[in-house]
Amino acid sequence: MAKTYTDKLWELAAAEVLSQESGDGEDAGDAEGGEAAGERTVFLMGSKAAGKTSILLRCLDRDEAAKPTLALEYTFGRRAAGHNTPRDIAHLWELGGGTSLSDLMQIAITATSIRSLSVIVVVDLSAPCALWATLETLLQAAQFHVEQGASQARQVGKSRTGAKHRAPAPFAARVLPRNYPDRELISPFPVPLLIIGSKYDLFQELSSDKRKVVCKTLRFVAHYHAASLVFSSIKSESLMSKTKSFFSHLAFNADMGKTVSFDSTKPFIIPAGSDSLSQIGSPPMTDVDITSLHARNPKDLWKKVYERIFPPENTSEKKEVNDPAKDPQYSEQQIDAMRAQKDQELEEYKKNATKSWKGLELDT
Repeated sequence: MAKTYTDKLWELAAAEVLSQESGDGEDAGDAEGGEAAGERTVFLMGSKAAGKTSILLRCLDRDEAAKPTLALEYTFGRRAAGHNTPRDIAHLWELGGGTSLSDLMQIAITATSIRSLSVIVVVDLSAPCALWATLETLLQAAQFHVEQGASQARQVGKSRTGAKHRAPAPFAARVLPRNYPDRELISPFPVPLLIIGSKYDLFQELSSDKRKVVCKTLRFVAHYHAASLVFSSIKSESLMSKTKSFFSHLAFNADMGKTVSFDSTKPFIIPAGSDSLSQIGSPPMTDVDITSLHARNPKDLWKKVYERIFPPENTSEKKEVNDPAKDPQYSEQQIDAMRAQKDQELEEYKKNATKSWKGLELDT
């Protein structure tokens, strides 16, 4: 019987665990002592229903229908570097639920994976009011888990000093070249970062002034974090081709191409290091004195300006969605009905229990 995709997935996972337990993964690692040579990890996250799964499937050339991501899902991709050469492997993690399930990042972002880790954030261009909050929340969470993984890696390195196994080299956040634009004024993300603006076809329906604000702000955020920025749409083969080039560069170290586009009337294609603060300019605010916003730093200033134009959405609904059982994405009619019945029984039990305790107090 031919092996299914799931069989191959489990074989790969089992081989990785055995390699780690035997210590072979350290000797077979790359120059930084991370995952085996030719293996990389890509962590994909972003706005809810922004098309993350569809983009991932298209980048992997998989002709299958996209399904809603359940919490955190894993897959992998393989690519041959050339004839008679081992295939490069990309471990691919996708976080569902928008910002509500960010705690699950710790499963994929570990002391082992950070040595070859890249992060992709997909933001929904057609929902500008949620864009800044999504980027800020997810990037802060991802950076926290990368720093946690780095701390764990350092502890492992210390514990193995003098042991028979070679201790892996400590994780070091990426260092930008000396000639990187505005190197002293920005805050680079600790691992390679790609920001994808999805649903560009719907984004074009916004007014010209609003599109300019979103474009200019995303340019700043991407440059501030030393990230690449590309606009995409699953309805456009040309845009998906550019998106795939950026993805393949992170997943398989493939050539990213030399195409660059800063024109706000066209889809952005901006590799990390090709933009600058002088080209981006000041925040797009004309009716309010910028000095009156009392910003603590440039990023805070851009945030205040952006949220003046695109007020953030009501967070009360987001807090409610923090419980996956209340998320309509995971709804199951029979299970939800049974859950509602049990919740009602629980409330009645609490009321009866309260009455019993009050009665005991009175008797005493």
